[in-house]
Amino acid sequence: MNFAETELPGVIFVEPDVHGDDRGFLLETYHAEKYAAGGISATFVQDNHSRSRRGTLRGLHLQPTFPQGKLVRVVEGEVYDVAVDVRRGSPHFGKHVAVSLSAGNFAQLYVPPGFAHGFLVTSEVAQFEYKCTDLYHPEDELSIAWNDPELAIPWPIAAPSLAAKDAQAPTLAAAMDQLPVYRPAGD
Repeated sequence: MNFAETELPGVIFVEPDVHGDDRGFLLETYHAEKYAAGGISATFVQDNHSRSRRGTLRGLHLQPTFPQGKLVRVVEGEVYDVAVDVRRGSPHFGKHVAVSLSAGNFAQLYVPPGFAHGFLVTSEVAQFEYKCTDLYHPEDELSIAWNDPELAIPWPIAAPSLAAKDAQAPTLAAAMDQLPVYRPAGD
């Protein structure tokens, strides 16, 4: 199992060991001790599963008051997955990491609390699963504009299919007073 810190501290790309033969495959999608040793010591309290068609963009989402860390993976299809540091005062504020997650590469991405997260379906269909470190609180959900020019995320599609809340989401600058505050480790 390989855990790779990305250019955004705390965002970790996970490549699990896949054991396969002519019958199929087996892999661990989560093991508390191994993931803690790899830098993911979060406690997960909720699992979610979505299915979306090609061109669907979900995000960029976060919960400012009840921040959720997410361990995300794809079990069917492929997505372009994005994590954005939106913590006010962070040295990496407004920076993003983008990776391809697919059923074929088995990779996972850990998105820590305080980051906005979104994904774009690049295959015909994608089934997306994720573990969360806090429960979903609909009254606390905040969307950031997926196409905010300040973020400059190179989405691989110009006109995705969006939920109404995502189509009307404010830019990062317009949402500034709602964003979580960066707290350095040890504070």
